[in-house]
Amino acid sequence: MRRDGETGEFELVLGNAQLLSGLFIVVLLFAVFFALGYVVGQNSPRSAKLPETAATGQADRPQPVTSPPPQAPPGSAGVETPPVQPPADANSAAGQEQPNAAAAPAPEATPAPAAAPEEPAPGSYWQVMALKQADAEVVVRSLKDKGFPATVAPGRNNLTRVLVGPYKDMTTMSKVKTELENAGFHPIKK
Repeated sequence: MRRDGETGEFELVLGNAQLLSGLFIVVLLFAVFFALGYVVGQNSPRSAKLPETAATGQADRPQPVTSPPPQAPPGSAGVETPPVQPPADANSAAGQEQPNAAAAPAPEATPAPAAAPEEPAPGSYWQVMALKQADAEVVVRSLKDKGFPATVAPGRNNLTRVLVGPYKDMTTMSKVKTELENAGFHPIKK
């Protein structure tokens, strides 16, 4: 620092070492604030607006694929085949000989897929969101619990739209929009 004798002002002269140390301090402060934000975000409770499957990550897990049991070849109508019996437990399957060793274990039953959503009745609707069908059903159930006439409809890209309605007049539409926004949704008119 130098002092100017005539005006009484100070002049601050910084070299390379001072500039680099200042930059290092700024980067260090940014890193500290980022780390604090990350820790606070990880320790905060999950939003109640998200469906349970989305919060736990189970919606993204692949489902096991099972194949149907083999069919009898054509022309073997009078030939009987012995029934297939799965092993009693894992130890008997691994180490002991079974009476029918060539038979495969019985396939698991696959859950029946939910019915595809149908087009809604004519009228004006508010679209609340578009999700995978399982998640959309959770949101519809939540909206119905809050007193909204919610339904699902097919959407683009294998998504299911969550709709609230139908409504015939604009006064009711605007009132419902306000109620949806107060519930945390951002409805779009459809």
